[in-house]
Order: sequence, then C-alpha cells, then structure tokens
Amino acid sequence: MIPSAAPITGVIFDFHTTLVDGGDPVRWVDDALQRMGPAAPRLGEDQVVGLREYLRDIWHHAHAIDPNSDRDLSQARHRDVFAATVALLPGIDPPLIDALYAVMPYQWNAFDDTRPVLRELKARGIRIVVLSNIGIDIRPCLDRAGITDLVDGVVLSFEAGLVKPDPAIFAYAVKLLGVPGNQVLMVGDSARDDVGGVSLGIRTLILPRTDGPVHGLGTVLRLVTA
Repeated sequence: MIPSAAPITGVIFDFHTTLVDGGDPVRWVDDALQRMGPAAPRLGEDQVVGLREYLRDIWHHAHAIDPNSDRDLSQARHRDVFAATVALLPGIDPPLIDALYAVMPYQWNAFDDTRPVLRELKARGIRIVVLSNIGIDIRPCLDRAGITDLVDGVVLSFEAGLVKPDPAIFAYAVKLLGVPGNQVLMVGDSARDDVGGVSLGIRTLILPRTDGPVHGLGTVLRLVTA
C-alpha cells in the first residue's frame, strides 16, 4: 500500500499573475496618459501599440537588466529597473515612465476565482499566506481586491531581504503559517521562482499565466481535499 501524504493545512500563494492578473496594457497606457493631463505626450499609433505590447511582458524584459531580481529587494531599485526597462523603447520620455509606474498597481485585478477559493480555504480552516517577489507594498492592492481579510499573512521580498527561489523566504512564510512544511502547498506561476520550497517538503502547484478572468485556482481546493 502506498502511504498517504500529510494533509495540506496551509497554502502559500504567489501574488502577481497568480491571485491577480497582469493588467490590461491598453488601460494601463490610457490611465498613465490621463494622469499626465495636458502634459501627456502625443504618441504615434505605432508607439502606442508597441508600448502596450512591451508592458504586457515588462518583467520578462526587465530580466535582461536585472537577472538576479535585485529590484525585488528595494523599492528604489524596483522603480529604477522599471524606468530603465521602459526607457529602452524609443520616444518614451521619463514623465510618461513615471506615470506608468504610478498607475501600475491599479491595473492588477483579482481573478474571478481568487476570492471564492480563498473564502473556501478559510472556511475549511486552512492557513493562507501571500508570498511575493516585489519591490512595492501590495497590501493596498489586497485591500482593493477584497483579499486582505482572507489571508493570515503577507511576505514581501523587499521587506524580508530575500527573493524566491531562495528556500529561506519559503521558510519564513512557513513559519508565518505556523504549520509543518510537509503540510504546505505553494501555488504560483513561475517554474523558476516558485519551486524554492521543495527542499522544505513543500508541495508545489504551478499554474501558467492566463489571459482570461479565471486562473484555475479551483485546483487548489481539489488538492486540499485530497
């Protein structure tokens, strides 16, 4: 007989493109231009289209400048890497880059299945922590998304001084959960960053990036039940 695994009593969720989407780049550019008001630049159609496509994968592009994710250890570095990455596009001036950065957190919306899954986990007594590689405070985003009251803790890389996939930041999240590592499930979207807890006995579910309103988080409930 195959021995059964320990029950899952705690879940760690990645934030960006796991609990919330990456944002609509069309609205992102529009919001930035609106924020600038009369000072907004007059971009050509090709520039606008190119900027939207670039922003869709902005953090992938940033990896060329910041391969070790140092931006996620400092708020200042996070802003600088964003600015340097967008500045690679011709004709995009610093004031527009500043506006894009300022409105960025408002582009992230919870997936349709985020709150229902978190509510069900909470109802089952499962502990929940959000763990994010990020250089800004996402707590206001959690508030806007209606997630704050559904989680037991938040671990941010720039506050912890560690970035995924370092096992130490997963150990920090496990300690916050207050359950053994072999009873924890990690849910993320990155096969590079979100697997760092495996050495601690953490089971890991990778849900690739999706463009639709549902991310497939219902899988988590099936795993917890199992």
